[in-house]
Amino acid sequence: MTPTLTSPAGRRSRRAAVYVAAFALLVATLCFPPGGVAPYPPKVLAAADPTVWSLVWDDEFNAPDGTGIDTTKWTAETGGNGWGNNELETYTSRTQNASISNGTLVIKATKEDFTGTDGILRHYTSARLKTQAKFEQAYGRFEARVKVPFGQGLWPAFWMLGNDISTAGWPTCGEMDIMENIGREPSTVHGSMHGPGYSGGNPLTASYSLPAGKNFSDDFHTFSVEWEPNVARFYVDGLLYQTRTPADLPAGAKWVFDHPFFILLNVAVGGTWPGSPDQTTTFPQTMQVDYVRVYQRSTPSSTPVVMTDDSSGHAVAFDSETWLAEPFTVANDNNISQDHRTRLALFVANLDLKPGDDASLVTAQAEDGQGNVFPLTVEAIGRVPQFDWITEVIVKLPDGLSNLNQASISVQARGQTSNKAVVAITH
Repeated sequence: MTPTLTSPAGRRSRRAAVYVAAFALLVATLCFPPGGVAPYPPKVLAAADPTVWSLVWDDEFNAPDGTGIDTTKWTAETGGNGWGNNELETYTSRTQNASISNGTLVIKATKEDFTGTDGILRHYTSARLKTQAKFEQAYGRFEARVKVPFGQGLWPAFWMLGNDISTAGWPTCGEMDIMENIGREPSTVHGSMHGPGYSGGNPLTASYSLPAGKNFSDDFHTFSVEWEPNVARFYVDGLLYQTRTPADLPAGAKWVFDHPFFILLNVAVGGTWPGSPDQTTTFPQTMQVDYVRVYQRSTPSSTPVVMTDDSSGHAVAFDSETWLAEPFTVANDNNISQDHRTRLALFVANLDLKPGDDASLVTAQAEDGQGNVFPLTVEAIGRVPQFDWITEVIVKLPDGLSNLNQASISVQARGQTSNKAVVAITH
């Protein structure tokens, strides 16, 4: 995955691999004791208050090839009863339909005659996995990196159901579809919320489409929802495309997203929405899942947070040209920027990027502790590869900082101002 930056894209994309490695190394150094082993991505990312997302549950699907699902985390649902959608497949617990391959979970939809233990004969098989009773959580960031299958009649999904479904029933339990794709719309995914009075064909919903000529089956994409009290935000590849609150409900309807939900992954074949496969559909088809990760934070907030080393309050920042950390020199003949002026790559959580956003979204400033304020030019913004819930903000250090030993930097976006993070300056 390469960064999406407003400028200069070509130069920065060439260093994407170095960038990811450097950022991961720095965060691991900040967050884990010497000699410790840091998971990737790290379990905790340092940041000032309000707390940013920290990883609480994940499946990286790194078991040996051919291994089945981790049954401590997932249950395979089985059967061919149509699943309330007139689906045409039988879901099985076989490794032929769900197994690990090359560090990914592969859910395979196959055309075959199969009679399950329910005695129903179907002509397709697939898999439907859930974390019910094994992992359930109210609120958080639920995220998966997925490459979807392709073809008329295919219906891959990454979604959640309320854990009270056995008592409250559907749709009173609530349903959140983080990603659904149907074969006749290869470049479009849907994010939806179902509840009493807004379910089935009339949910709270929106779609996200790739640029012309690109399909979701061409590559992996990251799908996520940030779910907090009375709000849910839907993302594709770190871009926010839908926000839902109780104000969006039909008159008299109830918001039912205030209790734990569990996760589901499946590939349906056929059904009321996608329709049946036709002569253009080839089998087998696979959905590949690189990971599923769930984060939480103790202080829900949309206030931007400049990421810091909590022990010192210093910003997690690099010279965006040389990739060296602080102390920074404002003017440096060795800097490879054309004007030999330092640009800082700052890392900001809670700064939602929407399709079409550019550097004009963000402003930044530095303070010297003596009441003097120095505006900082924001040259580019973009999502961080592998950490796409973090936004990179590139700011140019002005000459006015050249005589200081340190400065406090903050950013502003959509009327909200971040914390202040310190950067050390040398001469």
